[in-house]
Amino acid sequence: MDDPVKRPSINPLSRVDRTALTDRLGMRNGLSDRQFTAVSAVLGLALAAGAVLAAGPWDSGQRKAEQDWAAARAGTGGVHHEPGAPSGPAPAPSAPAVLAALGTGTDHGDNSAPDAAVAPDGAAAGLSAVLGPLLKNPALGTRHSAVVIDTATGKRLYGLGADAPMTPASTVKIATTVAALTALGPAHRIPTTVGASADLRTVTLVGGGDPTLDRAALRALAADTARALKDGGVRSVRLRYDTSGYSGPALHPIGPNENIAPVSALMIDEGRLDDTSSGPAPRSEDPARDAADAFGELLDEAGIDTGDVPEPGRAAAKSRPVAKHLSAPLSALVERALTNSDNDIAEALARQTAIATGEPADFSGGRRAVTAQLKKLGLPLKGVVIADGSGLNRKDKVTAALLAGLLARAADQDHAELRPVLTGLPVAGFSGTLSGRYTTKSGGTGLIRAKTGTLTGVNSLSGTVVDPHGRLLAFAFLASGTTAPSEAQSALDSLATALAAGRR
Repeated sequence: MDDPVKRPSINPLSRVDRTALTDRLGMRNGLSDRQFTAVSAVLGLALAAGAVLAAGPWDSGQRKAEQDWAAARAGTGGVHHEPGAPSGPAPAPSAPAVLAALGTGTDHGDNSAPDAAVAPDGAAAGLSAVLGPLLKNPALGTRHSAVVIDTATGKRLYGLGADAPMTPASTVKIATTVAALTALGPAHRIPTTVGASADLRTVTLVGGGDPTLDRAALRALAADTARALKDGGVRSVRLRYDTSGYSGPALHPIGPNENIAPVSALMIDEGRLDDTSSGPAPRSEDPARDAADAFGELLDEAGIDTGDVPEPGRAAAKSRPVAKHLSAPLSALVERALTNSDNDIAEALARQTAIATGEPADFSGGRRAVTAQLKKLGLPLKGVVIADGSGLNRKDKVTAALLAGLLARAADQDHAELRPVLTGLPVAGFSGTLSGRYTTKSGGTGLIRAKTGTLTGVNSLSGTVVDPHGRLLAFAFLASGTTAPSEAQSALDSLATALAAGRR
């Protein structure tokens, strides 16, 4: 985690600055203030002086990357936000019709025509005329589906193969994060603790499942532990580490892989063996042991002799708590998981959901727990299979109706706890997994927030966009049988850009 640094202040946009910004983003001239405000909310670029004083990469739901970007462009900020103000899109009006609208689609196996249940009004007909030809792009493979929902009304504006279960790849993280927030709430923090035996001679580092635990946090735990031991007159201990919070196989079904570490209740820096914080990286084969070794070294530095190498083992039932570290709030973990498509955090969130609902903290328990939370929201789950939390498992099956429905639910003012799902979506041409896309004058740069998904032969995109009429639209586009990933991504980007352009 970067140290906090002072950022230069940013002034609110003047009307002239706003016009220049919208022109650069490929938007039509003459946006009303209401439209511009809505777009600014989706961009996530509205930062004031207080907001750019970053307290950490994921502090208070405001991504540090966006803070850095805004600070580097002093004078090009947007709507003024005071420190501590909620970030991300403003809640959409309550959409009681969402559930009814989502469950009415009819799947067309050949994806040849829009779902019959979509009302044939002007907006829907216009979207059909625009999206229909784009969905015929051969780059989208042999099978594809699409759904667009007006989040304010819950009305499905477009649907093609809406209820057809398809492999979602990483867009399944939308389901994982919604389930975790539903079960645990955005303020939940994952604990890592240290317990000592009654005589203080045995110390146990207990993992709670926080994959973002880092060396700085471990050092703080060691300092607190050493202080408690010295106060008790102890300077030599036996060190153990406890990973019993998780059960089942540690390896993801894809096996050893640079995209994900063995899933453990105890690890530091996601088991990464380099200095990266996202993307593929060499991974530890035993992240819990590595974390315990590091903790032992830090205890030694703090004046506590740990003797031999740490041993695995459960903390005693009546162990005395001597130190505790809490992760960032779940809202921040959700944002990080979505922005960077972080597989380690996603799998941890699935297990945290399992623990919260009384399921075993393994892949199977996570699957049942996530599915149960989605059922609570009343969303369509026919044919849906949640095999893991990250989307790396090809057994995952999700419908476009479910993904778009989850995003519509996150925009509902009655579900403010789900708002981090929207604020965590990457910004087109700017952040996370969309930073390298929408970089040409396509008209979608900065206007689209979406979760990407990529496996061999599978490409997906699901997110939100504010159209020129000020409507917040939720969309999901799924494609399988693709043969050229970059061409498939461009085809998906064209679909989302068409929504941003509002062509009718």
